[in-house]
Amino acid sequence: MELLFNDLSLHGQFRSARDFEESIGRVMEMREIAGRFGRKLHCHRNLVNAQVTPELRMPQVVGGLAADKGRALMGWLTKHGPFLEDIREHGDDDYLTCRDEIVTEKAVGEAAYCRFHDIDRGLVSLAPSLWETSPLHVTWHNGGSKSVDVENYWERETLQRDLASVSPPMGTWRDLERIVRTRYAALTFSDDAFEPIRRHPFVSSAAERIIQILGVLHDLKHSFDAQGRLTNEGHELYDKHFKGDKALITNSSPGDIAQFGKELTFRNPSNPNEYLFCPWHGKVKSTVPIRVHYHWPIRADAPVYVVYVGTKIATK
Repeated sequence: MELLFNDLSLHGQFRSARDFEESIGRVMEMREIAGRFGRKLHCHRNLVNAQVTPELRMPQVVGGLAADKGRALMGWLTKHGPFLEDIREHGDDDYLTCRDEIVTEKAVGEAAYCRFHDIDRGLVSLAPSLWETSPLHVTWHNGGSKSVDVENYWERETLQRDLASVSPPMGTWRDLERIVRTRYAALTFSDDAFEPIRRHPFVSSAAERIIQILGVLHDLKHSFDAQGRLTNEGHELYDKHFKGDKALITNSSPGDIAQFGKELTFRNPSNPNEYLFCPWHGKVKSTVPIRVHYHWPIRADAPVYVVYVGTKIATK
């Protein structure tokens, strides 16, 4: 589970800088707890100018904090992040509401949108605030409407308990590789598939997205009937993850195929004397765009070859 700071939980409710200092101190402690479990707490860049008290905004309040606390807070909000905008999945035109409030472009909306798409993200909120409720019930108005619950934390003990209850987190790209090679037996990975990603710093949210993409490929491989035809479940997977402007998995554009055709060609993991053209890929939003390339089409009678996990080839 990746964590997002709930920017809506800072709404000018504090009576003084001292009250805010105590509350944000708990959030910083929760950020440290998340770090011990290999998780990161993402913040919204606009927090740097948020209303803290009825009269004061963040820069004015930070000036009154203890020097070390002020530096740590501003370092998180302005320099180090990580920032929600860098991993945001939902768009400005996605209409999401929670408790009759529009939460599009907010952490609440992002966490809910991700849960709709099988990405586990939770929230960390300030206390006291109007957001001391968990789970938060969020509705996505997309033609019709559907709802999902999002976990929300404002107590250190609850966060630590829940993080400790899940599987040990990944800490390196090698951890990711070990997990997916074991978990997704229906996929055939080239020996060097993960070498490109190892050149970059590990990002847990990107690793979870890669796991999701590979999970979709694995599930699709298992969605054929005895005659080799895609089942109803397979068609649902395809419609959900391979179609539309925001599809998780797509073909490369004609321009990228024309320009980067050589780079999109890989050795066949089962026969090094053969080559596979692999423009189809899963997309991962991160500080550096990441792609998971595999051989298409997926068929009942052929392996699913995963040949590349690394930065976007078309930008090299």
